[in-house]
Amino acid sequence: MPRTLAPGQRSRIVTLDVDSGDARVVHESSEVLYEAPNWSLDGASLYLNGDGRLFRLMLGDGGTPPERIDLGDFPDLNNDHVLDPDGMHIFVSADDGHIHRVPLAGGAPTRITNDDGRLHFLHGVSPDGAALAYVGVEVAADGTWTPPNLFRIPAAGGPDMQLTDDAFPDDGPEFSPDGEWIYFNSERARTAPGHAQLFRMRPDGTDPEQLTADERVNWFPHVSPDGSRLAYVSFPPGTEGHPADRDVILRLCATDGTGIRDVRRLRGGQGTMNVPSWSPDGSRIAFVEYPVA
Repeated sequence: MPRTLAPGQRSRIVTLDVDSGDARVVHESSEVLYEAPNWSLDGASLYLNGDGRLFRLMLGDGGTPPERIDLGDFPDLNNDHVLDPDGMHIFVSADDGHIHRVPLAGGAPTRITNDDGRLHFLHGVSPDGAALAYVGVEVAADGTWTPPNLFRIPAAGGPDMQLTDDAFPDDGPEFSPDGEWIYFNSERARTAPGHAQLFRMRPDGTDPEQLTADERVNWFPHVSPDGSRLAYVSFPPGTEGHPADRDVILRLCATDGTGIRDVRRLRGGQGTMNVPSWSPDGSRIAFVEYPVA
């Protein structure tokens, strides 16, 4: 079921210049809980989900609200969606547990993932558009979720490749612009339940490398277009998972995990920056915050 705003809460879509700190509120709503903005390839618009639907927000349009993209009779979306490098499609995760490829002009989606008993949550598309990286979750007979692992699948459909296989949650896999790495967050080095840090590995799951090691809980590493920096969401110590409505920090670091600095403190978490969120020129990130009056 799609998330909704609490009484008095707003969803505020923001773009932030990561070097100057200039923040621009590009849309604010007290009706729709928007989540997870992607930039278009030309930098002129953002793609978001809200109320289980996909929206396009034109930037510089003088306050025009996001426009719904008609997907026809389609299951509700969750907040995991990533643009296809062809610029004409977007890959989305839906509440049917599958990943689909959707025409941005509207029209019938195509299902990509297999009937393998897993729930599939998309996070990354390879730079050449040939492969997807996703989080796979198996659901036990009693309805509980097993710890998530990471997988690859051809973007046109086909056999899956499992990239991680451990007892600790892994999440947020995203390709580097050169296709040489997949960045992700994991609890594999945790000092307490929920203590996720940032990692990277090769696209076949080899050579895992830990990047951050601090007291905070770090999620969703997003790689800048030039491959030099990561933007991510940092939760307070002791957080388990990536819940909504927390006081979080958006942080930047180099792709080797050094040079960590804060760029924004906000009320958010889930939905704030779950998906690739850098502008095409690498100067800005887009995110959603959820203040309460």
